[in-house]
Amino acid sequence: MTVLDHSPRTTYAPRLHRRHEIIVTGGMAGVLRVGEALSGCGYPVRDFAVDVRDGVPYASVTCTVALTTTESDSFCEDIGAVQDVVSVEPR
Repeated sequence: MTVLDHSPRTTYAPRLHRRHEIIVTGGMAGVLRVGEALSGCGYPVRDFAVDVRDGVPYASVTCTVALTTTESDSFCEDIGAVQDVVSVEPR
């Protein structure tokens, strides 16, 4: 085995799949804003499921996102700042 680098790697951070439920208002427009925010922030999304019902004021987005520990700490705040997002809860 050949060792190419003797210094420890500090840039590698493992990603863990974390499931979240995001409650939004605004129907499909709110859901699309969440999807745009997830892709715009660069979060790898594994699963994305939406429950939008006619006559119900809230829609639910359930997604599994691959996050590092650092990203996990700020994920709820980042997505919670998106217009129409009511709550972000880890599952």
